[in-house]
Amino acid sequence: MNVSKLIGASSRFGVVMGLTGAFAAAVTAGVVMGLGEAAPTTAAQAPSVPFSVDSVHSSALFRIKHLNVSYTYGRFNTIEGTFSIDKDKPEASAINLTIPVDSLDTNNASRDKHLKSPDFFSSKEFPTLTFASKSFKKAGDTSYEVTGDLTIHGKTKSVTATLENVGTGPGMQGGEVAGIETKFTIKRSDFGMSFMVGPAADEVTIMVALEGGRK
Repeated sequence: MNVSKLIGASSRFGVVMGLTGAFAAAVTAGVVMGLGEAAPTTAAQAPSVPFSVDSVHSSALFRIKHLNVSYTYGRFNTIEGTFSIDKDKPEASAINLTIPVDSLDTNNASRDKHLKSPDFFSSKEFPTLTFASKSFKKAGDTSYEVTGDLTIHGKTKSVTATLENVGTGPGMQGGEVAGIETKFTIKRSDFGMSFMVGPAADEVTIMVALEGGRK
């Protein structure tokens, strides 16, 4: 096989067909490697369409110690956003969430009102909590180390957590559904919520389980 002639023919073909220099080089390289032509882009190689969060089947919970003797739990009943997990290219994965503070629910109306007040979340001034991922790293067969910006009470801090890719499957109304889950701990004082902070009342455990769908 005369490789030089093949390379020349391939390059002339790229010019004739109006291909860019980069693609023509890829075709040429394919010939040299004995591939014949560059591999076409497949659907699997295309950027993943994100899953839209299904708030009904998702949970955002928090836990904090009360009087250093017991744990009090709360949740946010509304979660909005998208997520995508790329198993072959983890760095292309992403999570973006928005949670309205007014959806806070601790099963006690008086406590909920106080938590939404300026003593804690100050929901009128800071109506949402947000998270935007900045990096994904493979941590196991179904787990990832995720770092992103968490914004609470108007303050943004970088947090890192381990996320589990729970699974994917067909949706009840068609399309595809997927689930992810994570658990991590923050200090509320880092976000400017210092009212009644003490040794046992600063650390907050956050648990987030998301289900999302896409067509």
